[in-house]
Amino acid sequence: MAFSKQTVRDIDIERQTVLVRVDYNVPINKDGVIGDDLRIRASVPTINYLIERQCKLVLISHLGRPKGRDESQSLAPVAARLAELLGRSVQFIDDCVGDKVHQTVKHAPCGSVILLENLRFYAEEEADDMEFAKNIAKSTGASVFVQDGFGAAHRAHASTHAMTQFLPSFAGMLLEKEVTIINHAMESPTPPLVAIIGGAKISDKIDLIRRFIAKAETILIGGAMANTFLQFKHYDMGKSMLEPDQEEILRDIYELAAEKVGHENVDNFLVLPKDVAVSEDADTLDQVRREVAVEKIAEQERALDIGSQTIQQFCDVIAGAGTIVWNGPMGLTEIEAFSIGSARVALAIASNAEATSIVGGGDTADFVLKWCGGDDSSFTHVSTGGGASMELMSGKKLPGVESLLDAYGQRMVH
Repeated sequence: MAFSKQTVRDIDIERQTVLVRVDYNVPINKDGVIGDDLRIRASVPTINYLIERQCKLVLISHLGRPKGRDESQSLAPVAARLAELLGRSVQFIDDCVGDKVHQTVKHAPCGSVILLENLRFYAEEEADDMEFAKNIAKSTGASVFVQDGFGAAHRAHASTHAMTQFLPSFAGMLLEKEVTIINHAMESPTPPLVAIIGGAKISDKIDLIRRFIAKAETILIGGAMANTFLQFKHYDMGKSMLEPDQEEILRDIYELAAEKVGHENVDNFLVLPKDVAVSEDADTLDQVRREVAVEKIAEQERALDIGSQTIQQFCDVIAGAGTIVWNGPMGLTEIEAFSIGSARVALAIASNAEATSIVGGGDTADFVLKWCGGDDSSFTHVSTGGGASMELMSGKKLPGVESLLDAYGQRMVH
């Protein structure tokens, strides 16, 4: 499928000052140590492409949800890690607007890389404020805007939407890659398409589930979400996490599934756990894993992972897939005893070398990257975007993509 927007490759960008929206919303501990640098690493191809063309790069990003200026959520540690990845210096500026930014960028040589401070230190960022976007553009003196922060592309914020009103706006290589791979998997998958959905809430993923009902051959359901499905099917779930008031949504889901495969085949299409790993206490890390059939969950127990029979069933389905899309862990992966289901699903996906495999961002990507020790080469694509990948898979338009120049529109000179 052709990418519908113009990219950095479509323009003559030599020696220009380029404002690049990246997504460096990465976990950083109180000592400034970055827990997972996937998003930083993913930005490197676009940055290197622009450096090779002697551009002056100004990078902007958010980090966390600060209430005003909060030094614990500064992007300074990211500048240091990015410099290591690029093998060159990255200048960090402790603001994202104003004269300090203007003077630093103005006097920087071509080929230099500058990272500005956390955009969310200003409330105007999340408000999609036009003046704030205009101020960033003016302070940096940029002549071109490149959107490469896929993880923020589902937000209509000043740096993803308003900015496109002031500068010619193009997609970076990561954004193009994410959108192209995910759209192709959803629109033209190699059959059979197997969807694996986990996590906590059905309500967060209802549009995704509906889209998979239309597109997939099999949907495997795990995580706390499966508890709510099982309760709907009249299983006693003990003290398991449940999402209230989902009966109408679940009736709708099962009706849609029945329309596709027939009532008699629904349980082979929407596959729920047959057994689960349970505990009476989810709060300690040294839990002992005990497995029971879903009809034998005791009153004081809570389901925290899929069980061995379910794991084997899921792995058998995954082994026969042509396309695999995974969004949401199978259990409470923070506790080792209840990460086994997710680990076995990851192994099954990695072992199906013939299939196209896409791991949705957020918690699923975080788990997979820990599981594979940062080497994600066994998967076709591990997305950098949690909400963005889910919304794109659901068939929604992303404001940070839609506001870019169309590929068939007016192009700048090659």
